[in-house]
Formats: sequence, C-alpha cells, structure tokens
Amino acid sequence: MSGETNATDEVYALEGSPASYGLHAGVLGPIETLAQSVSAMAPSTSASLTIPLVFALAGNATWFVYLLATAATLLVGFCVSRFARLSASPGSLYTYVASTLPPFCGVTAAWGLLLAYLATGASVAGGALYYTNLFALEFFHRTPPALPTLALVCGVAGIVVWRDVKLSAEVMLWIELVSVGLVVIVLAVLLFRFGLHLDLDQFRLRNVPLSALGPALVLAMFSFVGFESATTLGGEAREPLRTIPRAVLQCAILAGIFFMLCSYSEVLGFRGEQGKISDAASPLHLLATRAGVSPLGVGIDFGAMISMFACVLACTTAAARVLMRMAHGALLPAVFGRANRRHGTPGPAIALSAGLMFATTAALALRGVAGSDMYDWLGSLSVFGFLTAYALVAVALPFARRALGQHSHMVAAASILTVVVLILIAVFDLRSTADEVHARIPYIYLGYIAAGIAWYALRRNKAVVPTE
Repeated sequence: MSGETNATDEVYALEGSPASYGLHAGVLGPIETLAQSVSAMAPSTSASLTIPLVFALAGNATWFVYLLATAATLLVGFCVSRFARLSASPGSLYTYVASTLPPFCGVTAAWGLLLAYLATGASVAGGALYYTNLFALEFFHRTPPALPTLALVCGVAGIVVWRDVKLSAEVMLWIELVSVGLVVIVLAVLLFRFGLHLDLDQFRLRNVPLSALGPALVLAMFSFVGFESATTLGGEAREPLRTIPRAVLQCAILAGIFFMLCSYSEVLGFRGEQGKISDAASPLHLLATRAGVSPLGVGIDFGAMISMFACVLACTTAAARVLMRMAHGALLPAVFGRANRRHGTPGPAIALSAGLMFATTAALALRGVAGSDMYDWLGSLSVFGFLTAYALVAVALPFARRALGQHSHMVAAASILTVVVLILIAVFDLRSTADEVHARIPYIYLGYIAAGIAWYALRRNKAVVPTE
C-alpha cells in the first residue's frame, strides 16, 4: 500500500504547499478571491428570480426571512473561516472534513460539495437560457434553440476557466459589479420616489403565516449557497490563510445586506400594483419602469443574464478544484488531478465539470423543461449538497482545533448551533416539497451520495488487494 492516497491524508497545509498540484500559486489578490464567492452566489440573479419565490411564501416577511438566512450563513461562515485559517487547499470544505473526521465523512463531504457546485452551475445555466429567451422574445419575437444556447454558455465558461484563473476572476468581478450596481441604482431611485419612510406592514410582518417562514427560509438559503467557494482557491490566492477567511465572511455580510435591501424595496415597489412580485417575469424591470428609469430595467435583465454566466464560471472553477483534490485523494481517476503547465489550470477537471453541466441541462431541455424550472429544480438539488458539506465542516471544527491545542467553548457552541440550524433548514426543505418533482429531489440526492460512497469502497478495496 505504499504510495496509496486516501481521503484523510490531508494535513493542515502551509500557505505555499498547494502549488504542488500544478496550479499557479499567488496569482489572485483579495478582490479577485472575493469575486469567486460573490459570483458563485450570483446576487443579481437572486434579486430577479429567488426573492419573488420567497415573497410568494413569506409576503411582508421576505426581508425578515433574508435576515434569518443571513444569520444562518454567518454561522456557517464562522466555521468555514476558522478552518480556512488552518488549511489552504483546492479541496476546500472536503479537505477540512477529510483532515479531521473519519473517511466516511470526508467522502460524503466530497461528493456532496461536488454535486452542489455542478448542480448550481447547471441551475444558473438554465437561468441564463430563461433570460436569453426573454430578450429574444422582446427584441426578435422568437426564442433561440435551447441546446446551442446551453452549449455556448457552458462551453465558453469552460474555455475562460481553462485559459486563466486570473482572467476568469476579473471577468466575474466586472460582471457582478455592473449587474449589482444597476440593481442598487434602480432600488435607490425607487426608494427616493416613494419617499424615505418605513413600510410598517413589512416591519410588523402583517398577514404573515408563521408556517410559511420555514419553507421561505430554505429558498432564501439558495441565494447564499456558494459564498464559501473562495476556499477552492487555496492553491491560487495570495496569502490564502488570511485572504480566504476574510473573503468568506465579507461575502456573507455584503450579500445579506444586499438581499435585505432588495427584498424590502421590491415588496414596497409593488404596493398598489395589480400583480405580485411572484407573478412577474422580470420584477426588477417592472420596478425600473415604475421608477421612471425603464432603460435600466433592460440593463438589469441583461446584467442578470450575464451574472448567471459569471456564476457558471465560478461554479466551473470551484467544481474543477474539488474534482482535482478528489483525484489526488484517489476518489477519482488520476487524470482529473492534472494541471496544464502553461495555464496552471486543471484542464480535464474543467472539461468534465462544464460537460456535466451542459449534459444535465441539455437532457432537461430535450424533455421540454423550461429554463426557469431548471433553475428551480437543480438549485433545490444543490442545496442538499451544500447543507451536507456545511454541517460536516461545523462538526469537524472543534475536533480540528482540539488536535492543535486550541480548544474553545465558544467555537464548540457555535459549531453545535450551526449543525442544529442546518438540520432544521433541511427538515423545512423536506416538509416544503409541494409537488412531485421537488418531492423526488431528496431521494435523488441520497441515491447519489450512496453511489459515491459505494464507488469509494470499491476503489479502496482494489487498493488493498495485492496484484499478481
């Protein structure tokens, strides 16, 4: 068994050690590292598509639900950032868990995190298709074929990520700055137009059924998933043990403020309208028209579409790094652990990630599934992967700190609270499955995890059986 690698062979790394994977070390600064996490969340996309879904359940409590989601995300962010101070690796959360807990937990975290990034990337690729169709209908009165559109989104994203991680980060940064900036401008104009006064119906949570808060919280959490993806850049960020923890917490705080502002403003803006936010194909476009800045509404829709492309970039980047680390841990064939010498990027892992995103969305498109439903279904699936990885990291944190002689009752309490909150969110998710498709998603996820564990068992058995 000499030379064999397993899921738990990671030690707490020094800052420069991930360069051995063939990635270009130290090429990403603090802003570019933050851009990875922000783009994986696609905040302007949530403002356009997710907040209306939360409103359909929570009504006047939409901003409050996002406050709860922000608190839950900060708990997870606390645990992730504490680990990120100890270890820098392309495997991110998988490495954190595998370096501390038994192999079964590390394998579960690996497969869960991989699915989370792939499903999120496929979800927003479906969202990009949705907005492409909106633009095509508005300006050309016809929609483009789904398969070429999805191939273009996933293919171009894969090429950019393969070409240069720094270029990819800069593209993501500018896309998100412009798209979020347009949303903020429209909301600021809208608030100024309505006058700077409190909407008491929202602050009093008027006509809000308490039973709806749980399912609404699950949807709101989807707006935050991916906020930790800067941890996948442990091999490429400068001073990763300082830069990455800051990026994770900064992303959670900034996103929480942005989502609460959007929620409050969108609900306020639709006061007196005949329709509801949840019924609008593009709510921010309608609000821009109502605020008297209709051209910005078109810009927001375009920004949301491009933001989804940036999210595909971010998810491809993150998924490829997780695949790379899994290959080095013998969970996958060694070919996916190779990096291109010239570009310093894991080409085979990137190709597989982008290919799986396209294959998934293409299969759904061939079955006549709309882009908005892809966004919904695949996003719901990804939440289970993220919740699994987050919970395992929270469980592992106290053990990791104890091993280093840094035991803290506060950290242990935060870890326990985080796990309890994540379990409650998962329970709410299971109880909120209102249709047949969503009811099947938990079973699909469990089947996937079971297959991943079985695959690990087969590869481990092969490794220990002597060859003739």
